Amino acid sequence: MTNRVLVVDDDAAVRAALGQTLELAECDAITVGSFVAAKDLITPDFDGVILSDMRMPGRDGFHLLRYVREVDADLPVILLTGEGDIPMAVQAMAEGAFDFLEKPCASADLMAVVRRALKTRALVRENRALKSRLESGDPAARMIFGTSPQVEELRARARAVAATGAEVLVTGAPGGGISKVAEVIHLMSPRGQGPFVKRPAAGLSADGFADLCREAAGGSLYLDEIAALPGETQYAMLEALEQGIEARVLVGSVADLAQEAAEGRFLADLFYRLDVMRVRIPALSERPEDIPVLFSHYVAQAAEQAGIAMPDIPQEHLAALMAQDWPGNARSLMSAAMRFVLGMPEEAAQSAELGLAEQLAQVERSLLIAALGRQNGNASAAAKALKLPRKTFYDKLARYGIRPEDYRR
Repeated sequence: MTNRVLVVDDDAAVRAALGQTLELAECDAITVGSFVAAKDLITPDFDGVILSDMRMPGRDGFHLLRYVREVDADLPVILLTGEGDIPMAVQAMAEGAFDFLEKPCASADLMAVVRRALKTRALVRENRALKSRLESGDPAARMIFGTSPQVEELRARARAVAATGAEVLVTGAPGGGISKVAEVIHLMSPRGQGPFVKRPAAGLSADGFADLCREAAGGSLYLDEIAALPGETQYAMLEALEQGIEARVLVGSVADLAQEAAEGRFLADLFYRLDVMRVRIPALSERPEDIPVLFSHYVAQAAEQAGIAMPDIPQEHLAALMAQDWPGNARSLMSAAMRFVLGMPEEAAQSAELGLAEQLAQVERSLLIAALGRQNGNASAAAKALKLPRKTFYDKLARYGIRPEDYRR
């Protein structure tokens, strides 16, 4: 996370004191005495936040705030105010200031606001980097989310194995997106313009496998949960691979396929043939720094699907998410994002502790909100879509404290 703070104050003693406080808190303080001196440092790429005095000769804090908003509306500006400046600071908050602090300010209060602003800035920059990759990057950049070193390594590995024509074994924990990574490998391969045929391995017959190979000719065949492939089909698959087929074979497994082979539950020769190129997806518990980026992406998706404006995500909520283990990985985080958007309990365990009537009430509330979102807050249209009489619909809105105007875009 960034720790850079640009301090703007015309009082040299105050600048020095603020700089020392920030440096003691392990922040990188840049101190300047005027807007003119700060101007060249204020760019959309600035990776920190701004701490500025409200009253300065010439260009004051208001002017600085308005300039920053024009350069980058997401760059946090914290204003320092005297006792008589508080009405002005309130007005500045209305114009987009991140926060204001009254002078003299205790170090603990200052650093609490600065750290919150730095976290906000870091999240904005991560989301922008993700959006840039989505818009301009290859399939690995567009479809594999996260900014951690582990995810960067995963993208590099996917690109490397995609260039080969060998079979690929994709492994990971449940809910980690194994099939998505397999599709990324297909899209980046020389066969990327061909078909991508995806089927579960469980219950697949030898004849069914042969049919799928023909269907995927010129492209890739992905078999999910390969450990569940019937024994007879395993032999047929090994023979086909040794003779050569027109499709590239990709397989996925949450089970330890090496152990399955060692214990005789999976054909060892087939395992060694499939394990030519292995791609492992790191669990969320191994890369908690990716959780804010992923959660924000899933919240945006869920809000779009529900027809609701994307809600603000408090930093405290993101911190709580990062503290969890997420055994269900991306899939469970996606579910948490949907619950967040619809105003349902944040924790699955919390929902499980509720009685049937309470759980049904939560579902009903979420359906009402989703209907209003899709109809742009038009209560009559939402009631019609849900096939409810208008009076019944309004009674339900009143019961749950839902206001249609909150869902107008």
